[in-house]
Amino acid sequence: MDNNAVLVVGGGIAGIQASLDLANRGLTVYLVEKSPTIGGRMAQLDKTFPTMDCSICILAPKMIECFRHPNIKLLTCSEVKEVNGSAGNFKAKILKNPRFVDADKCTGCGICTEKCPVKVPSEFDMGMGMRKAVYMPFPQAVPRIATIDKDHCLFFQKGVCRICEKFCQAHAINFDQKPEEITLNVSSMILATGLELYDPASITEYGYKRYKNVLLSLEFERLINASGPTRGELLRPSDNKHPHRIVFIQCVGSRTQQKGLPYCSSVCCMYATKEAILVREHDPKCEVYILYMDLRVFGKRFQEFVSRARDEWDVKYVNGRPSAILEDLVTKDLLVRYVDIMEGKIEELRTDLVVLCPALIPREDNKVLAKIFNLELNEYGFFKTKDPLLMSVETNVEGIFVCGYCQAPKDISESVTQASAAAARAAEVTVSAIVG
Repeated sequence: MDNNAVLVVGGGIAGIQASLDLANRGLTVYLVEKSPTIGGRMAQLDKTFPTMDCSICILAPKMIECFRHPNIKLLTCSEVKEVNGSAGNFKAKILKNPRFVDADKCTGCGICTEKCPVKVPSEFDMGMGMRKAVYMPFPQAVPRIATIDKDHCLFFQKGVCRICEKFCQAHAINFDQKPEEITLNVSSMILATGLELYDPASITEYGYKRYKNVLLSLEFERLINASGPTRGELLRPSDNKHPHRIVFIQCVGSRTQQKGLPYCSSVCCMYATKEAILVREHDPKCEVYILYMDLRVFGKRFQEFVSRARDEWDVKYVNGRPSAILEDLVTKDLLVRYVDIMEGKIEELRTDLVVLCPALIPREDNKVLAKIFNLELNEYGFFKTKDPLLMSVETNVEGIFVCGYCQAPKDISESVTQASAAAARAAEVTVSAIVG
């Protein structure tokens, strides 16, 4: 048994930080990630608040360090299927799904992607951009190895094509790859499975998925990102024109018992402010409104960030709750009808683009993982801990820890802090197993 090993599930910023902390202590880390690359949600962001630093500029060095660290074994395209044992002596079965590309031969040159004739919506770009059937999710993907999407590849679906194989000079394409099962012996485990966005299509009055110019916040994030579908040019989807007024709507599907979830997602007020500032940076003539119930901005520097947005960037905060969004059938402009909470009367705003800030929810995978790891979930699908304040990384199973958004709503900095805490606790269990 490898007594000094830890299994980390989830390759987002929390999983990466936990892995680096453990590896720098001299422990072996197996980092399991379901997708072809590590990076998680943070990789999709343009900037981070409140410093407005480039998100990928912060994340990419950590991703590369994680990949190159001699104590970290990356297992991408992989899932945990079974866990047995107890603290100090866990046995985990990992299913490593095939990329159909030889990782040892692929140079990441991108020729296979360039030549592939099949285009499908890009998950990384939230369906707003396109990718090929053989692809790397984004330019800074780690590991830099192509992946063939079996569900859309012409060879797998119709038995034709194989163009990628023909043009690959490294001879890395391998259509015969099979799923591989790996058994790992570890002393402790950390879950950092991240978040998903609540789908507000059921809130029909907002028109999401019916009106092209109603976007989710993460879709908008990709729209203004330099690596996004418009290369960072702010264009509305219906006609590719520059919007002159944008309205952000807070608490979509959150803080409500009727349509959505009752809890606050913690970060929406802040990232809406960040995105509003980015709009003004892109186009100083574009008006930006943020409709909110109440601003939940904690800490001095975050309050200063909102004040700067209002005073320096002329972001307009409106204390209002929208009741309906209507579309002009000719211009595709949107009419936002809302209740002014302070005045108690109905108002209207005509706008070019609406950005919904939906509830952020734990991944659906948590239900499956909870059964595999024998963990408890709360009523919202977050992993339960022994005490949310005093023991916020300890689960009901000794030796298994959680961190990041899968435990409770939190921002990037809090996720990183909690990841280090989980790593410290996992290291204690591992060291005890070595000494014992």
